[in-house]
Amino acid sequence: MNDPQPHILVVDDHRDIRDLIGRYLTKNGFRVTTAENAQMARKALKAASIDLVVLDIMMPGEDGLSFCRFLRETSDIPVILLTAMAEDTDRVVGLEIGADDYLTKPFNPRELLARARAVLRRTLAMPRNRDQIDAKRLKFDRYVLDVNRRELLDAEGVSLPLSTAEFQLLTAFLKRPRIVLNRDQLMDLTSGRTPQIFDRSIDNQVSRLRKKIEVDPKAPEIIKTVWGGGYVFSVEVEELAN
Repeated sequence: MNDPQPHILVVDDHRDIRDLIGRYLTKNGFRVTTAENAQMARKALKAASIDLVVLDIMMPGEDGLSFCRFLRETSDIPVILLTAMAEDTDRVVGLEIGADDYLTKPFNPRELLARARAVLRRTLAMPRNRDQIDAKRLKFDRYVLDVNRRELLDAEGVSLPLSTAEFQLLTAFLKRPRIVLNRDQLMDLTSGRTPQIFDRSIDNQVSRLRKKIEVDPKAPEIIKTVWGGGYVFSVEVEELAN
């Protein structure tokens, strides 16, 4: 029988912080595993199914940013970063490489609990990839997306330039075709949820992407609007040999 309690991995080289977080999260209904460094965290990930990682940036050996990058390259596990007051640059870098949220030390454990619950609500409700897509070239309609080159080619082989935001949005849709994605989910799958990102920015990105791939952007057939729900990528996606 599956344990319904979400499992959180706390990674911090300070034992007192690990223990404090672990006790508080356990008291509030979570399963908790702690690790003092990235090496121990990797072992924990192999030993159990983890739903969320609470990760300190400043650690000896492999630091938190490097480990966060590893997590984003190998899994969809959400990450909350713990940063020191003077680490503003590291905080920004962490969000850019895929962290879901951050907390500045010192922090109130109640705030960590609230943020952990919010991140888990979003990510546990996230539609999973239809399949694990490993192909580096994806075909849809009359286009081919080269994931490594971040290049979109039309039927004549002409390259259509994509901004970083457009590439991330298109990739999110290609990995979840025919699945309705709301704005919150698209925000998490693309730029992440930061204070500077608002729901309407997703609408603007969709509009710009439609202008590049739809025959008639005002009557879209590829990225369709689901009223009250969000958007759905409505055409089949084919993986091409690399």
